[in-house]
Amino acid sequence: MAMVSGGCGVAGPTIQVVEPPLASLKTAARSDAMLPTHRIISFYGHPKSKGMGVLGRLPPQRMLDSLDAMAALWHDADPSRAVVTALHMIVSVAQPDPGADGKYRNRQSDELISQVAKWAAKGGHLLFLDIQVGRSNVAAELPRLAKWLEQPNVHLGLDPEFAMAPGKVPGKSIGSMDAKEINVAVKYLAALVTRKKLPPKILVVHRFTDGMVTREEAITVDPRVQVVIHADGFGSPHLKTQVYARVVRDQPVQFAGIKMFLKLDRPMMSMSQVLALRPIPLYVQYQ
Repeated sequence: MAMVSGGCGVAGPTIQVVEPPLASLKTAARSDAMLPTHRIISFYGHPKSKGMGVLGRLPPQRMLDSLDAMAALWHDADPSRAVVTALHMIVSVAQPDPGADGKYRNRQSDELISQVAKWAAKGGHLLFLDIQVGRSNVAAELPRLAKWLEQPNVHLGLDPEFAMAPGKVPGKSIGSMDAKEINVAVKYLAALVTRKKLPPKILVVHRFTDGMVTREEAITVDPRVQVVIHADGFGSPHLKTQVYARVVRDQPVQFAGIKMFLKLDRPMMSMSQVLALRPIPLYVQYQ
């Protein structure tokens, strides 16, 4: 997730948010959709790894309490939008070792995913299941997640950084995902929403370079699936604002998100700086 070069930020005073219409919103949101009426605040990572994000860096209850506290700060900073909390777990972890099947990814156990799903359900949080495909593909990774994605509070994330072309190894080069591959996820989620009579699913796609997502204009926008292009990577507020402008503002798909690195952003963007971005991020993730 490195792209560019503590604790939680302080909310500061309430900010009057004036936002222009979402010109990039190609189709009207359903009345039962989460976006754009809510802002999602999520904690990202892996429950067994302190290095992959805040989700595993703190003991579970302390982590969950911190998430609720962060959400309260966001509510104070921008009361104009309801705040929803989420856990964002990496369920297929890219690795430099090819593994037994040569796919350069390690699928996490059903037991571990179920454990985090229980944390989310108990606390009233959303759950995002994040896929780093390695040399696998989206179609191959989705079916095993069906029993969780069928639940109304469970959504999906894709990390093109770790989608590797033949001969490439995760961590050695930055991967890429084309709209055609992202649309596999959109189609799968849309069908699931219809079949199970669910509210729209949210699909978060990480991005911090142009090449990480190709032909973004061809990503399908369907009222059953809300696509968030999520500006990833760490760095100064100035650098992160530049990256956000490039991969979110200038190449819009539907909704906007941004990642905050609690340990690597120096300094971390304040909530007022995040709210000054256009389009305003509706998905804010902490790693």
